[in-house]
Amino acid sequence: MAKCGEVMTREPACCEPGDSIQRAAQLMKTEDVGSLPVVESRSSRTLVGIITDRDIVVKVVAEGRPAQSASVRDAMTQNPVTVREDDDVNRALSAMADRKVRRIPAVDSEGRLCGIIAQADIATRLHHDKTTGDLVEAISEPQTVRK
Repeated sequence: MAKCGEVMTREPACCEPGDSIQRAAQLMKTEDVGSLPVVESRSSRTLVGIITDRDIVVKVVAEGRPAQSASVRDAMTQNPVTVREDDDVNRALSAMADRKVRRIPAVDSEGRLCGIIAQADIATRLHHDKTTGDLVEAISEPQTVRK
């Protein structure tokens, strides 16, 4: 099986915990992505979380918080599950299926963001229809209430 580094998107756009929700949403729009890794700082690229478009809706908009004053810190998931670029893709697939997530950040040996693997990357770069189908099915299975 392929290594994570072979299917991941390298140097993904990212944000910092103190960035505004509006900035994160604008970056998602510009980059045409549904999630952004959250790094301690753009210079260190140390991964501290991940924020998705769903997080913004559920944790900010649905709670009635003013988006203008909310920060990424208010909506991000801290300490997300990660993979290393030299991990086998099966590790990423298992983690995505177990956690029911469509995206997983890749970090180097020092915890710095180096890439991200999305469900779409698996579908377009792995070229294993059964693997892709199994992943989509596992992620889509209903689960208990999300936090």
